[in-house]
Amino acid sequence: MKIKCIIIDDEPLAIALIEAHVSKIPNLEIIATCNNALEGFEVLKSKSVDLIFLDIQMPLLTGIDFLKSLSHPPKVIFVTAYREYAIESYELDVVDYLLKPISFERFFKAINKYFKSLESHTKLETVVSENNQKSEFIYVNVNKKNHKVLFSEIVYAESLKDYIQIHTKEKTIVTKDKISDFEQKLPKNFLRIHRSYIVNIDKVTAYTAHDVEVGALELPIGVSYKKDVHKTLRNP
Repeated sequence: MKIKCIIIDDEPLAIALIEAHVSKIPNLEIIATCNNALEGFEVLKSKSVDLIFLDIQMPLLTGIDFLKSLSHPPKVIFVTAYREYAIESYELDVVDYLLKPISFERFFKAINKYFKSLESHTKLETVVSENNQKSEFIYVNVNKKNHKVLFSEIVYAESLKDYIQIHTKEKTIVTKDKISDFEQKLPKNFLRIHRSYIVNIDKVTAYTAHDVEVGALELPIGVSYKKDVHKTLRNP
């Protein structure tokens, strides 16, 4: 699975260096580069992003203020020439804090931190049944207990600020997670249709220009997601 990344930095040389580092790691893919936070905000409205390489000192809006403005931000690695923001940045739960100029060795260490953060958050396993058919599931933490949920049983997931409601046919499970992080843990038959909703394509019974139907339930399609949602549902 490719990790979709964007770079937000007002220094062209810094962008070029990060692009060069990313090109050496097969799992990473740069889908956009932005010269300021406002450009980055536009990208986040229209595309699914897993990881942001974010400068701090930029015109119009600092990287820290930009990150604070996002209700459900992707994972962030700060890239900056200034040491003094390190403590504040970690209060924002960023993956890492890289000082320019960034060596590939230090960059690679930050990427390892990113992957470890995914592994520690939710354990994803694949089991093989007796008939050799793969059955995939995820463990989600509820009240300090890890519960197994089969992907095939999930109808849709709904974001409630820092929590996710996982709706199955039989029950609803609430776990602490951000929808952008939860989205990364799901297989390809799950589709983000809105800032607050992810749906299992296999459970979709109908759709219109504005919503997706799962049985009698109607889930809205976000404006910025319409193009990708309709394309995916037409060609599942």
